[in-house]
Amino acid sequence: MFKRLRADIRAAKQNDPAARSKFEIWLTYSGVHALSWYRWAHFLHKIKLKTLARMTSQFAKWLTGIEIHPAAKIAGGVFIDHGVGVVIGETAEIEEGVVIYQGVTLGGTGKQTGKRHPTIKKGAMISAGAKVLGGFTVGEYAKIGAGAVVLKEVPAYATVVGVPGNVVRVNGEKVNNLEQEKRDPIHEEICNLREKVFTLEQTIEKLLNEQNKDGENK
Repeated sequence: MFKRLRADIRAAKQNDPAARSKFEIWLTYSGVHALSWYRWAHFLHKIKLKTLARMTSQFAKWLTGIEIHPAAKIAGGVFIDHGVGVVIGETAEIEEGVVIYQGVTLGGTGKQTGKRHPTIKKGAMISAGAKVLGGFTVGEYAKIGAGAVVLKEVPAYATVVGVPGNVVRVNGEKVNNLEQEKRDPIHEEICNLREKVFTLEQTIEKLLNEQNKDGENK
């Protein structure tokens, strides 16, 4: 536990230019405090003291404004910057070097069971207010933009922005699939309906012409 605390403090020192000393980080950084409480709650959860673990996590939430489920799996060396409003769900997994800013949700969608929260791979950055929802993976060193809502897998070294989230860069190079992602399904449905109406009109006109010809022949 202390080894991971040192790793968390070291991550804060590396990622926050305002950090002056490791001692100051240990005393004042809510993200470090939240992770420390989480690690104790996670230990209680593993030894089957689940109610006590949840009580501990809720107490930590009251102290820090950061809610981490005791069953989540978080490596050492994760940095939660500022952190107010951060929510990390039960089946979330976070590897070392990940940076999470305030207002981030690592959540699920609906009431499905099993793996329903995301896995955040090494070195990824989740910017302020982003929502990552579902049991998929955010790849190594990926970047999620502020306020993005991510609902599907993110490749390594990708940058994702928007609602819903779209990959705009991979390895620093622009991705040319934005127009496909921005298609309007309502417009497409209207076009399909118009095409069907046109086909029906042609069929009706053809039937009427045939009836007229039969009438003339009689």
